[in-house]
Amino acid sequence: MKKSLKLQLDEARVMAAAALRRAQEIGVAETVCITDEGGFPLVLERMDGGRVTGPQIAWNKGFTAAGHKRSTHLFTTPPNGPALPGNEAFGIQLSFEGRFAAFVGGFPVVVDGEVVGGVGLSGGNGEQDIQCGLAALAALQQLLEGQGHQVLVQADIKK
Repeated sequence: MKKSLKLQLDEARVMAAAALRRAQEIGVAETVCITDEGGFPLVLERMDGGRVTGPQIAWNKGFTAAGHKRSTHLFTTPPNGPALPGNEAFGIQLSFEGRFAAFVGGFPVVVDGEVVGGVGLSGGNGEQDIQCGLAALAALQQLLEGQGHQVLVQADIKK
C-alpha cells in the first residue's frame, strides 16, 4: 500500500487567506476555492463585491485542476491546447455536467510530486486570477518548507 499526502483544512485556510490578500492588494473582488484531491471544496470564500457566479466557477476550476492534474488554462493554450477545436479533447468542458473548466484560473496543488488538491479563482482577469492562485501555492510552500515538503509553485503546472 502507498501512503499518500492529504491537504488539511488549516492548510487550505492558509492558502485561501493568501489568495484573498493578494486579490485585495491588486484591487479585485475574487472568489477562491481550495479543494481536496477529489475536487471537493475544503474552503470556498467570496470577497465582498465578488460576482454571485464566482463560487461555482472557482469550484469548477479547482475541481478540474485537482481531477485532471493540470492547470486549467493549459487546455486552451494555443496552438496545441487539447480542448481547442480540432484537437483530441475538444468538448471536454461539457464533461461532468459542465463542471470541467477549460480556461485560466485553476491550479493543481502538487506536494512532493503528488496532486493533493486544487485551487480555483474567479473574479479577476486571467492575469489577476493567476497572481492570486500563485499566492495561494506560495503560502502553502512557506507553511510546509520546514517540514521538508516541496510545493510546485508555477503557472504552467502539468503533472
